[in-house]
Amino acid sequence: MATEAPIQQQLPLLYNAIEPLSSSVHAKMKIRAIEKAPVIATAHAIPATVDEFTLLARHYPIIFAVGPTPVPLALMGLSEGVNAFMDENGQATESNLYLPAYVRRYPFLLAKLRPDSDELSLCFDPTAGAVGDFKDGEELFDGDAQPSSATKAILDFCEQFEAAGQRTGAFVKDLQESGLLMDGEVAIQPEGATQPFIYRGFRMVDEEKLKNLRGDELRKYNQSGLLALIYAHLFSLSQIRDVFARQVAQGKGPMAVQQREPAEA
Repeated sequence: MATEAPIQQQLPLLYNAIEPLSSSVHAKMKIRAIEKAPVIATAHAIPATVDEFTLLARHYPIIFAVGPTPVPLALMGLSEGVNAFMDENGQATESNLYLPAYVRRYPFLLAKLRPDSDELSLCFDPTAGAVGDFKDGEELFDGDAQPSSATKAILDFCEQFEAAGQRTGAFVKDLQESGLLMDGEVAIQPEGATQPFIYRGFRMVDEEKLKNLRGDELRKYNQSGLLALIYAHLFSLSQIRDVFARQVAQGKGPMAVQQREPAEA
């Protein structure tokens, strides 16, 4: 039996639609916390930034997507549509669980409104139910149509996320140029099973190539802090077995999913 790692999607994960935040259109609207986000409950792999590798590694495996741009992903489930860390409403099942910044940013993001411009505008997913004509919640704009303190905080977080994304892109580029990424595979032998569960279809750092890096390259990685990120990724891979165990305990084990939805072995 086998399952595949998620492939990077063209459209932003979680977002069903994107609408620019406007002082004219949304002047009287408010923002409130999202109580239900089923789209998060079914997201089994979330884009990760290098700024949070050490925190993510305590809870999730960090893998790299297959493709020309191998984006780092926090693996929250081993089966399509299964998130072993969220309930059906998209809420964390543990109070001390670190949530990826990508999840905490939702339903907002910075996006280009024009293909011929690099300018980014604050946008949101209107289907999330976070922005609207609510009686409760925080104002998006003040009386002078200026961003409120809540909107400024959201914008600041999104800008920090974009900056972290740039650093993540540079990190991945270094890994590619050094030829350190390889196809990954993890085999787990469930108790009582006649054959192992095999998780593949992702990329990971090749430890042998890492050991054989030239001294100057290794020194560059160490001095820049990239070496610590690589080891955070490598150490996190042991969490794949923990995610498997979580799914089995929840009755969502990869074997059960395959019985309902046959997949290639």
